[in-house]
Formats: sequence, structure tokens, C-alpha cells
Amino acid sequence: MTPLSPTSLELWPIGNCQVSALIDEAGAFVWGCVPRVDGDPTFCALLRGDDGKDAGTWRFELENQVSVHQHYLRNTPILVTRLEDATGGAVEILDFAPRFERSGRMYRPVAFARIVRPVSGSPRIRTILTPMSGYGARLAPMTQGSNHIRYLVERNAMRLTTDAPVGYVLDERWFRLEKALHFFLGPDEPFAGNVEHDLETMLQRTANYWRLWVRGLATPLDWQDAVIRAAITLKLCQHEETGAIVAALTTSIPEAPGSQRNWDYRYCWIRDAYYTVQALNHLGALDVLEKYLRYLRNIVADAPDGVIQPLYAVSGAKEIIEWEAADLPGYRNTGPVRIGNAAYYQVQNDCYGQIVLPSIQGFVDQRLLRIANEDDFRSLEQVGEMAWKTHDMPDAGLWELRTRTAVHTYSSVMSWAACDRLANAAHYLGLDDRATFWRQRADAVRRNIDAGAWHEIEGHEAGGHYAASFGGSQLDASLLQMVELRYLAPEDPKFKATLKAVQKALRRGEHMLRYDSEDDFGLPETAFNICTFWLIEALHRSGEDEEARRIFEAMLGHRTRSGLLSEDMDFETGELWGNFPQTYSLVGIINCAGQLSRSWRDWR
Repeated sequence: MTPLSPTSLELWPIGNCQVSALIDEAGAFVWGCVPRVDGDPTFCALLRGDDGKDAGTWRFELENQVSVHQHYLRNTPILVTRLEDATGGAVEILDFAPRFERSGRMYRPVAFARIVRPVSGSPRIRTILTPMSGYGARLAPMTQGSNHIRYLVERNAMRLTTDAPVGYVLDERWFRLEKALHFFLGPDEPFAGNVEHDLETMLQRTANYWRLWVRGLATPLDWQDAVIRAAITLKLCQHEETGAIVAALTTSIPEAPGSQRNWDYRYCWIRDAYYTVQALNHLGALDVLEKYLRYLRNIVADAPDGVIQPLYAVSGAKEIIEWEAADLPGYRNTGPVRIGNAAYYQVQNDCYGQIVLPSIQGFVDQRLLRIANEDDFRSLEQVGEMAWKTHDMPDAGLWELRTRTAVHTYSSVMSWAACDRLANAAHYLGLDDRATFWRQRADAVRRNIDAGAWHEIEGHEAGGHYAASFGGSQLDASLLQMVELRYLAPEDPKFKATLKAVQKALRRGEHMLRYDSEDDFGLPETAFNICTFWLIEALHRSGEDEEARRIFEAMLGHRTRSGLLSEDMDFETGELWGNFPQTYSLVGIINCAGQLSRSWRDWR
């Protein structure tokens, strides 16, 4: 059997909204952080380059292995990996992070569970468990007991409890698998109960939880499997303790090989989280929205001057110092591996709109457990005040440029949306004076956008097109969001002209660049997947459904075997690059499927 690459993005996420892990095509843990998504990567083989096979991993090897087959249990993030050997022997590995209600609250420990079952023949296996500490600096020291092993991972000692012979695990010894074995890597505390019975029960209860959650989704008729897998994975990207939603589960997967565009996405971007809850709202997953609104209320309460950062830690902490982990060579040896993200102190003025827009639903949606009130509105007005003050001021923009600023059209349109939606909320609450106040401001912002962002072209059939920044002529893909944000109607000649110009400048076959000008790291080398989905949405809204469907089907064909996408794609080879799984890209799957699908009425 040809060895599988330890650094492929053919990865399968598991998780429980507290911790997560990525499992490769061989059934090995290659990425997983404790005690939460932005913690020390206990499993870091994904970023260890050529050294990734023997450290920072957890895998079961089958002697004389010839094939691997993987799938999720239906409507769950529980992974089944089947390993087969040359003589007909086979084993099955079930991987999951426990999640279910127990004693009136959600049980979601900092723990991973693995069950290994013999399927046929007389298979011989061995266990390789090599957690690391200090961001890849060292193997975690071990101590052992009669049926457990302790791994000292910085401040988070982990305990492996198992009914397998502990000596076999410590010695990485081959042995015959004659019955199911159970492994629970969790908190350093005694495992009360029978490990076999308890893990089998956890497996069943975790599967039941996820299946019931999926049953409550309002999925489109077409592409249901794709939508369900995207929705489950988006939920895994929420840190339930606070409600924060991370942009991705990884750090430093390059946007393109050798590009130095290696960023840590394990934090909550206000922008990315807005798009995530918007997509899940389309499916009726209000539990994610409710938890995120709680996170936002705390962010707003901690910003008495109204100034909002582009991103925060999942805990809500403001400072996210960026540094490089010298002991991790990086994905395919293409470092640096960055921990933290300096974008937290950038000025990105679109974030004000992206706080207001999801918050507005809290005033009108009667399904929510907590309905927002007038006090919440007054608090949200502070954010709107900042949207107004900054709508025509330079910022780093949504693409987070590090060395230059401009008045970005997308940021200004988001500021307009903030004022527009606050006017709507005030009207709903019966605050007529505030409704008038915010409507006047929205109209003023619109006048400024139309004066500053419209690029006049003499002799052009529509007179020109909107530009990426005030006073400029260059384009970027975020201009396609002007219809989604209800700034323009799809039939508006100005939008049609802008859509045509954006496609001419940025479209590469079935893919879209975010922009085509040089930035801090040179010219972009890969397509940005969410931009391709924005193009699909714009084509649909413009009545070009056949072309929209064609591109959408092509994008679905680029997903990993786990049904997911990363941030970027080589528009010539289709190879995935960038952090994984990327919430933006999964949002695109859900939104486009919902817009392009046939109605359930067509089936019923």
C-alpha cells in the first residue's frame, strides 16, 4: 500500500464544541489542541512537516495493511475508519468527542474517545500515542498506572484510561486484536465506572444528540448531505462555553505554497462569525445564534467607548499576541507556524455592521429563549454610533491588509447596513424618533458611498462600476455582497455593471480571486473559496441559474472526502490550501444550496 501523506488536507474533524481533532486518511490524530481550540496543539503532526509521522499523533497501525475506508456515522461527527490487511483481516475504529446532556447540562469534556473493534480475520495492531507539549517543543512526559497513562501536557495533564494492556501502549507493541478495546483520553482524574460500558454508552448518546440536532434543521431539498455536513462542522467551530465561533480549527496552513500567508484562525472574527450564524439561521439552528448573541453582548459590554476589534479570543480576551512556534516546521515544511494574530489591533470598520446585523434578529424572533429589549437596543446604538463615525474613514478592510489602508467600500456598506437595521429595530420597538434618526444616517452613508465608491468610466454602458475603495478603480469580490446586504437590487444597472466588471477582473474559470493587485505578500496565487460562492449567489440573484448551478456543482466536487473545504484553492489544479475546515467556505455551501435548490413543494 502506498503510504498516505501525513500532510494532506484530506482530514476528518471530530469534536464536541469544547475540543476538536482532525484525523487523517490513515485514521491518525494529526491535529488537536487542549484545553480548547486555541490551546497548545497536543496533536501537531499536521504542522511537523517531514517529522510528522512519529510525534504529535495518535494512531492504530494494522500489520500488513493494504487499504483504508472512512465515513461518518450518518448525521454525526463520529468517524468510522476501517483498516484491512493483506490476509482478509480488518479492524474498525470509531472516533468521537463525547457530547450529550447529563445531569441537566451538556457533557462535553476535554476528552477524545476511540473504540477499536475486530471485524474479520486475525488482525494484529499496535498503538502509537505521542502527544506533545510546548507547541511541538517536546514529547509530553509520561507516568503510568495499572490501567492508565498520564501525559503531562503543560498545565493540562491528560489521562488515557483503557481496557487494552497498558504495556502494549507504552511499548508500541504489536498484538492480536481479539475483542473491542476502548480508549478515553481525558482529564487527569480517575475514570469512575467500567470503561467499556461507559464508552459504548457515550458513543450511543453522542450519536443520538447529533442526530436529533440535525433533525431540527430546515435543509433544502437538494444537496442535503453537503448541507448537513457543513452545518455539523460549523457547529463544531463554536466554543460553547462562551458562544464564540472560530474561523477555522487550524493555524498556519498556507494560503499558497511558500507564500508566507500563514495565519492562526483559531479565534472569533466578528465578520466570519456573522456569516456563520447567518447561514445556520437559514437552517433554523437557533442554538448557535443564541450562544453567539450572548458572546456579542459581552463584547459590547466590555467596549464602553463602542470601539470593537476585528477578532477576539474565544474567551473574549482582547489581546492575541502573534508569535512563531519555532519547533513546528509547518505544513509540508512551509512555515512559519504562527500562534495568535496581530490583526486584533487593526482597524476594520466593517465589524460594527457585523455586530448589529445578527443582533437585530434578537428583537423580533419569537422562537428565541431570550428576546432582546430596549436596553439591548440602547447598548447596540453605541456600536451603531461607531459605524456612523467610521463609515468614511480608512481601514485595513476585510482582507486585513497590513501595510496600507483605504476607505473600503465593503466596510462602508456594512456601516450603512448597521444604520439601516437599527432604524428597522427602532421602528419595531415603537421608538419612532430613533427610527428617524438612524434612517437619516443610513441615507447619509448611502450618499457618501455613491459619491466616493462609484468609478465613472466615460462611454461605459452603465457609466462605470463600484470600486473596492473610495476614489479608486480596482475591484474586489466583496462588491458582490452589495445585493446580499440589500444595498442594491440585483436588477439595478449599477450592480449588473459591477458584477460584469468583477467577473472580468477576478474570475479564473470556475473560481474567484478576492482581488488581483499586489498586497503585503505579492500577488494572490490562489482563489478564495467564499468569493466563488459569492459569485454563485450573485449569478443566481441576477437570473443566471444555469451558470450558478454549474459552478456550484464544480465547487462541491472539490470537497474533501469528509465533505468539507478549506479557505483557498489552486484555480488551476483544484488543490486545497489554507486553514481547514474554513467556516466561510462551509457557509458558502449552505447559502448556495438553499438558493439553488428546488422547493420541497416540487417533491411533495
